[in-house]
Amino acid sequence: MKNIQNLHQLAQQALNNRDYVKAHAYCVEIIQQEPQHADSYFLLGMVNVEVGQIQKAIALIHKAIEISSSLEYLSHLSKCYALQGKKTEAVRYANLVSVEKVNNPLTLDTLGVALSRVGSHIQALEYFEKALSLTNNNPAFYYNFAVSCKFAGLFAKAREAFEQAIKLKPNYAQAHFALSDLGGITQQNNHIERLEVASRQIDHPDDGLHYGHALAKEYEALGLYEQAFQILNQVKQAKLCSLNYDISQDVALFAASQPNTNRQPPVAKTRGSDSHAPIFVVGMPRSGTTLVERILSNHTQVDSCGELQDFGVAVKEVTNTASAKILDVETLTAAQNIDMRQLGERYIERTKAVRGQAERFVDKLPFNFFYINLILDALPNAKIVWVQRNAMDTCIGNFRQLFSINSPYYAYAYDLQNIGMFYQQFYRLGQAWSEKNVKNLLVLNYEQLVKQPEEEVKSLLDFCKLDWQPQCIQVENNQAPVSTASKVQVREKINTRSIGRWQKFRKSTLELQAYFKQHAIPFE
Repeated sequence: MKNIQNLHQLAQQALNNRDYVKAHAYCVEIIQQEPQHADSYFLLGMVNVEVGQIQKAIALIHKAIEISSSLEYLSHLSKCYALQGKKTEAVRYANLVSVEKVNNPLTLDTLGVALSRVGSHIQALEYFEKALSLTNNNPAFYYNFAVSCKFAGLFAKAREAFEQAIKLKPNYAQAHFALSDLGGITQQNNHIERLEVASRQIDHPDDGLHYGHALAKEYEALGLYEQAFQILNQVKQAKLCSLNYDISQDVALFAASQPNTNRQPPVAKTRGSDSHAPIFVVGMPRSGTTLVERILSNHTQVDSCGELQDFGVAVKEVTNTASAKILDVETLTAAQNIDMRQLGERYIERTKAVRGQAERFVDKLPFNFFYINLILDALPNAKIVWVQRNAMDTCIGNFRQLFSINSPYYAYAYDLQNIGMFYQQFYRLGQAWSEKNVKNLLVLNYEQLVKQPEEEVKSLLDFCKLDWQPQCIQVENNQAPVSTASKVQVREKINTRSIGRWQKFRKSTLELQAYFKQHAIPFE
């Protein structure tokens, strides 16, 4: 029988070598000999993270912490909750590990990544900066620091850090894309040659996506729109081929989200939470939801919480469905029969840790439009702002955007025709809700908003029961971090430059234009 010290070393080596079967076996053998061996539970948690079993990993790390509270354990627990989109828990455990307590660069980086993933970029920067003060040769540390700088609006620092990451790791595809995504590309100052060379040396579709999107950004900046479209189509199709995706999966979600035809107020015992705090901003990605959030969060009575996963997570917790996904037809169907007060109160409780001191807060997760039936019942005093934008501008915006690669919810965005069919479903759902004339739901047109900002913002604030404050239209002065693709645009004054941007891709989108004409969806 090997002694525990040797087994522990073997388990660590196996984990470092990605031999998860052996790592798991060694840890189990240790626990059989010493049931209170904290680090074996932690290492088992790390094995489960690597194979995508995050919930199991969380349980194992909690067990390790019960035996021996370690800063490393707490940092990885925070990161696991961040991977699940559970901002409340991620922030709670990160706050147990102050920067001053930690002198391990990897632990500092882990905490920074956890906070960054849930949108707490200013706080994340403290951990990243200390990690870099302790070591200056890790490209991932520079990359992670740069990402939070970018979302915090520190663009010069972000550029410098991305370049340093690429210097240390020339084939760092994510860093190449992130640098191009910052803009500032000119004929004299671009990275096209470097990117074209690097893109010919990839061995994984995900790297291809990053290089392809980077090249597309730079081609567009130089007016080479057809080349930009071609490279995007090439790398996105390669990624789509690696996925088991069919648009019918999303069509089923839309069908399950149609307005309840016989909507009645919930009976007294299941009537939702009394809270007036939430303002949900929903819509297709790239439709102007971030702009609306910035407008609202510039009001003195409103905080921004970013794109919270909490409502969907609360639905999943209350329904307790067996499916692996948070959002699916099974869960939406089961939610029709749950206690709506329990759901509403669960959501309000979950969001407490990430809200500020203001009376109201904005939850800007675009896909919350799938939950409108449930929001209306669970939070009958909440306001819902549905943002609608031109069909072609929205679809091209989705096609041009590199969304979270590992998220199951953006698989539609790897093919332009899939995006068009997804938009059609979204558009029809919006029409169905508009016809219901629900008092707590406002359909806001993006084009009208940017053309007549003062008039539209006054109407928006009135709908949300907020008094008029002129700074709400001065979004360029809103200093809050932005964790979405709009991090550069929303730091500018409200403008109309994005209207009709799709026209630059007119020649490459004839099939989608024909599809919208066939289905009577206006876009000209």
